[in-house]
Amino acid sequence: MPRTPEIFERVANAPVVPPRLPLVVLLTGFTDAGGTVASIVDYMREELDPRPVVVFRNDALLDYRARRPIATFDKDHLSEIRAPRLELSLAHDALGQPFLLLSGYEPDFQWDGVVEALLRLASEFDVSTMSWVHAIAMPVPHTRQLTTTVSGSRSDLIQAHSVWKPHTQVPATLGHLIEFRMSEDGYPVAGFVMLVPHYLAETEYPGSTLVALDRLMNATGLVFGLDDLREDNREYIERVEDQIAHNEELARMIEALEQRFDAYMAGERDGAGEGASSSGFQEGDLPSADELAAELERFLADRPGDDDPRR
Repeated sequence: MPRTPEIFERVANAPVVPPRLPLVVLLTGFTDAGGTVASIVDYMREELDPRPVVVFRNDALLDYRARRPIATFDKDHLSEIRAPRLELSLAHDALGQPFLLLSGYEPDFQWDGVVEALLRLASEFDVSTMSWVHAIAMPVPHTRQLTTTVSGSRSDLIQAHSVWKPHTQVPATLGHLIEFRMSEDGYPVAGFVMLVPHYLAETEYPGSTLVALDRLMNATGLVFGLDDLREDNREYIERVEDQIAHNEELARMIEALEQRFDAYMAGERDGAGEGASSSGFQEGDLPSADELAAELERFLADRPGDDDPRR
């Protein structure tokens, strides 16, 4: 394992980090249904002006051929080259409350080294909690409240917000590894998985970003201004509903999703529990994501690529 200084560098004149702050982790690069994590990263960087404390070294962690820096060609010269960023920053919410934010790309290399470095920093700054978000596509309708799966050591949040509780194996992300290791070290941790309608998973879906930020507020006590996002989501849903209203086949597909979702939720309320969880969100005879997405493809062009330097 490389020594910590080879993985990150401390920022000169970095802000002083108060003790006992919540840590929020937002990593892009794996599945990100609805562009959820990428949108939250953009929100944090554009609205909250986080100040970097530690910058992780791209040369140690990044496969440049997979995620290339973006070069700006201005007529006859290069005016800018923007590389992806992975930073631990001090940010403040809408009320001025401070928190630590680890945001940026999921490293291609040295996961153990990154986690070890983060654990040392968490100990140094006496972090109070860790919360993170990612999003997956599920056969659920956009006409129902977006639901979540919650993992970690905070039973209160799991009880309040975890709807789907599968027993399964999934490809791990660095977020999973951070959650696992920080939980082992005794930190209160919570991982929120947004269950995004599968036919909207390739779009930038503001509704998923809204719910994710709401879950982070519940986990941390932070407050985020969401009025602009709510308006974006209202306009987005209006466009989706307009497409559905003019396509009878698509309307039938959405109705099938609603019936399956409502039956699943009724089973959860009636105490079906594990049995409902094991079958309620399987696709089975539901319309495929491709069938639904084909009717909504006008919205698919908005998804940014992995090379977006803002991430």
